Amino acid sequence: MSGNLNEALRWLKPAEKDLSSAGNSLESGDYEWACFQSQQSAEKALKSFLYLKGFRKILTHSIFELIKEIGDLEIGFESLKKAAKVLDSVYIPARYPNGIAGELAPINLNTMRRRMQKNA
Repeated sequence: MSGNLNEALRWLKPAEKDLSSAGNSLESGDYEWACFQSQQSAEKALKSFLYLKGFRKILTHSIFELIKEIGDLEIGFESLKKAAKVLDSVYIPARYPNGIAGELAPINLNTMRRRMQKNA
């Protein structure tokens, strides 16, 4: 288990840093980065948890999928699925002006701000 503990800690430390950075970005009005850093923090923290539970390889970047996986191991995570979908929905659009394919408009600052405030 010590190998898994080391791997879990290796993922948890940057998760904590990403969360702190997300708070700083939010305070400075950099909503795109706050969204992306929040997603990154959640992804790394959830992967840390899964490594601690014995997982060896985790390929997804989807917070929703990670929550589903953890839900099979621990109760209480199911309530986070709605917030997970929000983080997944801003993962790409928060970084790229053409982050949504096709005729859909890219996500904008007001949309991100509303999502963050609604789920804070």
